[in-house]
Amino acid sequence: MALTIMLLNSAYLSGRCCRHKVLSPLLGPLLSDSVSKLYSSYRRPGSQPEKKPSWQNTDLSFKKSIEVLKTQLSMLKKETKDYLVGPGGHTFSQYLLQQTKVLWEFRSQEDLNKWVISSDVEIGGKSEVYLKLGRNNQAALLYGTLNTEVPRDGETKYSGYCSMRAKPPVGSFARKKYYDWSNFNSLYLRVRGDGRPWMVNIYTDPYFSHQKDDLYNYFMFTRGGPYWEEIKIPFSKFFLSSRGRVQDNQHPIWLDKISTLGFTIGDKVDGPFQLEIDFIGLLNDRAHKEEFAYETYEKNPQV
Repeated sequence: MALTIMLLNSAYLSGRCCRHKVLSPLLGPLLSDSVSKLYSSYRRPGSQPEKKPSWQNTDLSFKKSIEVLKTQLSMLKKETKDYLVGPGGHTFSQYLLQQTKVLWEFRSQEDLNKWVISSDVEIGGKSEVYLKLGRNNQAALLYGTLNTEVPRDGETKYSGYCSMRAKPPVGSFARKKYYDWSNFNSLYLRVRGDGRPWMVNIYTDPYFSHQKDDLYNYFMFTRGGPYWEEIKIPFSKFFLSSRGRVQDNQHPIWLDKISTLGFTIGDKVDGPFQLEIDFIGLLNDRAHKEEFAYETYEKNPQV
């Protein structure tokens, strides 16, 4: 009930100051398809953009609007119910005693649809990446070919990467949601690779707009072979980077503002790659006491 009143009050206040923004949450699911199509294809430097107006690609049928409204209201009902029960829909005692949690597992096509794959094709490269279910539908198989050939557009200097990233969680009426991992201290994965190194990326919600490219990284080394391996990465090991550069000012992750998680391969070695992922989860290791593994600096210290 409290969440419903808060949403109604925010909609009323926003309607008084700028009425044209009130319908944006309702039209967001309808406009998302057309907006994604506008920015999905790569456009080389110097080429002209598409002159067709964006509103011509929008489908504003009444039937689809009613279906979207029903879906959003059902999501709002579930969110309100979970909010009244406790954190994440669990009681407070269950939340405190929780030591493990599975975030993503891959058993069907619906599980794969929660992820997005990309490569340097977006900037004119020639790498290829694919995602499908593994043998017996028991894992996700990420495979492809890495190609470090730089596109001849006169601007790009580096190429050769492939990535896989989970879609950010979205609440009812296209509201932003975040994962709260503050009750855990380690990332736990069960994977089987081909011996190539990967980069694990964690995206957080930026506090300022100029921090939109900040993300936390750590390495994941696969050993190859026919056997599965279980990898535990403490959150204290992740370091801060921005646009591929490690930052001097390091600070721990805000575990209550996690946006999404991803994997990237870019070891500058041309050839095929393969990574199987059984599940991705969280672990609360009581024996791990480290808060942050890197040196931090105190701003404006007192003399």
